[in-house]
Amino acid sequence: MKAKAKEINRLLIDHFGIPYRSRQAPEPVDMLIATILSQNTNDKNSFRAYRNLRERYPGWEEADNASREEIEEIIKVAGLGKQKSAAIKNLLKELKTKRGEITLGNLETRADDDILEELTSYPGIGIKTASCVLLFALERNVCPVDTHVHRTLNRTGLAKTKSPDKTFEAIQDFIPDDSAHQFHTNLIRLGREICKPKNPSCIICPLEKICEFPDKNYSEAKTPAEQNFMLLDNVR
Repeated sequence: MKAKAKEINRLLIDHFGIPYRSRQAPEPVDMLIATILSQNTNDKNSFRAYRNLRERYPGWEEADNASREEIEEIIKVAGLGKQKSAAIKNLLKELKTKRGEITLGNLETRADDDILEELTSYPGIGIKTASCVLLFALERNVCPVDTHVHRTLNRTGLAKTKSPDKTFEAIQDFIPDDSAHQFHTNLIRLGREICKPKNPSCIICPLEKICEFPDKNYSEAKTPAEQNFMLLDNVR
């Protein structure tokens, strides 16, 4: 499986290139809030909502003092404003209660599993959101699994699981060294542009020859629109 993961990574880089990565890693709290905003919407709307928040509240202490309704109005472009504003308020409150201030300092010295355990102890923070902190904020060789990564890896046969969290558990030992960011990002692009839930464009898929998906679609495919803007590489 390690060899297959390495081949998947190589083929994706040949097709999409090495993805952009911010040279400055964001703060873990910033990444948590950006990931909350990214749920069930596209990256451009999530980014607008995140920028709206940072412009209104340069410090998270200010957001903690704001009402949930005010935050909901500010982030409405990202959709699910009531749920996301509640999740953000709960996170800020929990951090203040447990740590005395709104920070996630000292994570850099801790093991991946220890960090995942703490982050998922906060209400509304699941494995996918916590693993985004590991990859994007702490630059660990960890591949978060969203619906795109889950779908593409199960179709290729690298994983055989029923949920993104189970796929996350299954693949981490297979990720090529120092490749998690490009592996994760290019799999998302594959899922957005080519390996869609219905009618995947297998005829133009760079993984077609090694993919185990039994219901391949070889009908003529339109050139997909590039979807290479990634919110979590633009968090500041």
